[in-house]
Amino acid sequence: MGRVEVAHTGQLPAQLLDGAHALLEDVFDDLTDADWQHCLGGMHALAFEDDVLVAHAALVQRSLLHGGRTWRTGYVEGVAVRPDVQRRGHGGAVMAPLEQIARRAYDLAALATSDAGAAFYASRGWQLWQGPTCALTPEGVVRTPEDDDAVFVLPLSSDPLDLHARIVCDWREGDLW
Repeated sequence: MGRVEVAHTGQLPAQLLDGAHALLEDVFDDLTDADWQHCLGGMHALAFEDDVLVAHAALVQRSLLHGGRTWRTGYVEGVAVRPDVQRRGHGGAVMAPLEQIARRAYDLAALATSDAGAAFYASRGWQLWQGPTCALTPEGVVRTPEDDDAVFVLPLSSDPLDLHARIVCDWREGDLW
């Protein structure tokens, strides 16, 4: 396996960010502009083989509400591995440094994934959120049932989580989770 670089959005050259954006567009048929914007403003992990970008993941700060408190959350976005090099450890290679950053900087880490990605995150110790998912919108708290069974968390503090209770994400444009 090649090298992994970790840097903040503001430290990455425009050409490399463009390459990461293109990688996500290649991997996800339905990537929107908002999806890409969700990846920006935090830390990126980028994996290279022979100086070619083959994997990307980002960790951005969000606020999640649960159990009567706000959890400062490291939220994982834009995890993608080029299809021709999948199943070679690149996903784990970009997740590992972001998980380490999350452990040092946040109360909780969270992400939303497809059915195809669920086993990968579970194998890394992420736990499926089993309660109802919601979002704090301009109209108030709204249920997001389409995201039930898609949200995973990585508890990072000693404060207890009730994985069967409601969890609420902060508002943003595009996909809320």
